Amino acid sequence: MSGKPDGEARPGFSPERLARLAVRAVADMKLDLTGRTVLTEAATGAYAVTPVLASLAGARVIAKTRDSRYGTAEEVKFLTEMIGLFAGSRHPVDIVTELTPAHIAAADVVTNSGHLRPIDADFAAHMKPTAVVPLMFEAWEIGLGRDDVDLAALRARGIAHAGTNEHHKAVGVFEHHRAMVMRLLSDCGIAVYGANCVVLCDNPFEPEIVDGLVRAGAQVHCAGSLDLVNTPEDVDAVIVALRPGGEPVIGAAEARRIAERWPGAVLVQVWGDVDRDALTGCGVPFWPLAAPAAGHMAILPSAVGPEPIVRLQAGGLKVAQILLTRPELRSDEDREYVDEL
Repeated sequence: MSGKPDGEARPGFSPERLARLAVRAVADMKLDLTGRTVLTEAATGAYAVTPVLASLAGARVIAKTRDSRYGTAEEVKFLTEMIGLFAGSRHPVDIVTELTPAHIAAADVVTNSGHLRPIDADFAAHMKPTAVVPLMFEAWEIGLGRDDVDLAALRARGIAHAGTNEHHKAVGVFEHHRAMVMRLLSDCGIAVYGANCVVLCDNPFEPEIVDGLVRAGAQVHCAGSLDLVNTPEDVDAVIVALRPGGEPVIGAAEARRIAERWPGAVLVQVWGDVDRDALTGCGVPFWPLAAPAAGHMAILPSAVGPEPIVRLQAGGLKVAQILLTRPELRSDEDREYVDEL
């Protein structure tokens, strides 16, 4: 699977290392799904650890996979088995290419993973009411129009579900946003130290992005919109991390203002759709050159290594463990992992 675009060719994504990261995450989070059945995906890159994490936690695991541009189903099966072998898992993962109602009905835990989506009303109808769905994202992201899980259908079935606290010290996904932004700046040819940066951010990403840039020696001017920016003319980068909406967060009007106010500044997209044609027409350089899918981040967490994905997947499974525990038996430490909707 070398040479695939989602990271397997990098040595930091080797099966041996992914196995070590998985073992460490299970131990750090005290992940225990003994006797439970987990329905998840078997995938490539850092996401290959998901079924192994559940297996290491003692669960019976059913993992759905399929051929994709990142690898064939057979390659995914081999990778999953290799990671499990290196991790010392004693519970083999049942990898399937066809998902049946029986698979869904058997699951105590269903993850909202790519190969299982969408978890819609038809899917939920096959789930048992005692099953749980841990969402591998924070609750505030629901308001951004995510439609890969039909929460109303889950509620109608009495199926417990909750988001994952990505700020939890054992999960720490948000900590990696510092490195992700600096990776974007470096890739587009801007040294962070000494750079004069405008950060447009209106969401929980702001503290980590700003703190990371400041600690790396950048001058940072942060605001929730262009209208609120008060900064000198000499700007190296305009970093955009705005909540996506129906229209681009940087359209023709914003492109003209950036070109007039900070000529030569590079627009660096982190999150929030930008109109690349408008930027080109106004002479505003931008990065990355290729647009991500609408509403998606312009850089994946795995761009800085597998750690953020491994921790997020483990954190989501920890949320499942807690949802399966009677409320009166949940500790305060447990509740810190859960981001209630």
